[in-house]
This record gives sequence, C-alpha cells and structure tokens, in this order.
Amino acid sequence: MLIKPTLFVISAPSGAGKSTLIRNIKPLFPDMRYSISCATRPPRKGEIDGVSYYFISESKFKSMSRAGEFLEWKNVHGNLYGTPRQPVSDVLSAGGRMIMDIDVEGAREVFMKIPEAVGIFVNAPSLAELEKRLRKRRSDSEESIRVRMLNAYHEMRMADLFTYSIVNDELNVAVRELAEIIRKESEANTV
Repeated sequence: MLIKPTLFVISAPSGAGKSTLIRNIKPLFPDMRYSISCATRPPRKGEIDGVSYYFISESKFKSMSRAGEFLEWKNVHGNLYGTPRQPVSDVLSAGGRMIMDIDVEGAREVFMKIPEAVGIFVNAPSLAELEKRLRKRRSDSEESIRVRMLNAYHEMRMADLFTYSIVNDELNVAVRELAEIIRKESEANTV
C-alpha cells in the first residue's frame, strides 16, 4: 500500500484520553511522526521534556511566537501551548504521516492553514466520566477541574469541525477505531 502524506489532528476535552490513545497507536504505525508541542507549564508525573512536550519558559515561547515559528498556539488553562511549524512541514514535504494532539481551538487554526488535515475528535462516554478521569489524575485543583469541565462542554459543541469522532469508553475499541481511520486516510489513490 502506498502511503500519502497526511496530518492527523486529534483533539478532545481534557481527560478524554487522547494522549493515552496516541501512546497506544504509536507501535501500530512506527513510521508516523508525533508532533511535539511546546508548553510553558511544568511537566506532569511521567512527562519527559522533548518527548511529551518541549517545556520552555514563557519568554522563549513569546519570542518564538513573534518570529512566526508556531503553526498554532493558545493560552489553555493559564499556560501557553504551541505547535512548532517546521517539523510538520518537514514531515509532510518528505511524504510522511504525522499525528498532532492539540486543543479544539488550535485544531481550528490548523484546519484553516492545512485544510487537507484529518480531524479526529475524541470524547469520554459522558461528562461524569470525564470529571472522574480528571479527578483520578490527581494533578488538578478543584478550580482547575471546574474550568476544565466548563471548557469540555464548549469543546464538545465544536466536535462537528472534525471529520471523525471516537468515544473513548473502552481503550482497546477506541485504539482499533483510531487505527482504522489512520489506515483509511493514509491510503494513496493509485488510479
């Protein structure tokens, strides 16, 4: 099968499990590159600089933004997140596939700049389950959870921006659905 250059944009409310899905999909597509975002927040338990995110200072982030080095960037829950433009361009120009994990607003910007990008929205089975997952992480304050839940409601209303939607209820099923989408969208038409 011939592979076409494809950018997969994965978005979800905080706690829906998009990072877990992506981590589980990586071994199935070893050639696919992962877009590593920059973040001004401190790493969470288990996150590694240069693997999970590039954890940088706010001043460096703002300098990169002024220089036009981000494909998209946003202030999310008081922290700055951005997708470096160059790695995405490099992978697509070389005919590769890349997967990107960004918030809904960032995805909207990417779709405006790269309309052929494939959008996949991941959701939890319910708002109650989403809140349960956020609490289980034990990394967010009550205020942060409240804000994330409010944002989740608004993000879920924007799910129609995406070509596909996956409910991450059972991880194995969600991984299989995501893999099917990637395979389908990666097939180059050889007419």
